[in-house]
Amino acid sequence: MAMKHTSVDGYIGSFPPAIQRLLRETREAIRQVAPDAEEKISYQIPAFAYNGKMVHYAAFKHHIGFYPGERAIKHFSGFLEPYKTRVGSVQFPFDHPLPLELVKEIVQFRFEAM
Repeated sequence: MAMKHTSVDGYIGSFPPAIQRLLRETREAIRQVAPDAEEKISYQIPAFAYNGKMVHYAAFKHHIGFYPGERAIKHFSGFLEPYKTRVGSVQFPFDHPLPLELVKEIVQFRFEAM
């Protein structure tokens, strides 16, 4: 059975140090752009909300999953070509640098849409 997390710190702390660092970097990038957004656990992963859902992120075996929604993925599709994407998500593989400036731009786009 998967562990049920009640806090973002608990979620991040459940991973090995290298993955914790990536999760903390993602978290901080989001906070820089949307400091007034509410941080919480939603769907058992970290999320930020501001007048509704804004973004989610999570760690998996080989990547950080980032969930800004379908509209953001479509809007930034040209910048996301190096990554696997789905309807509302993108995968940032562990063996590549985390594109934190792109994460910030996507969060800004979501924040302005709220």
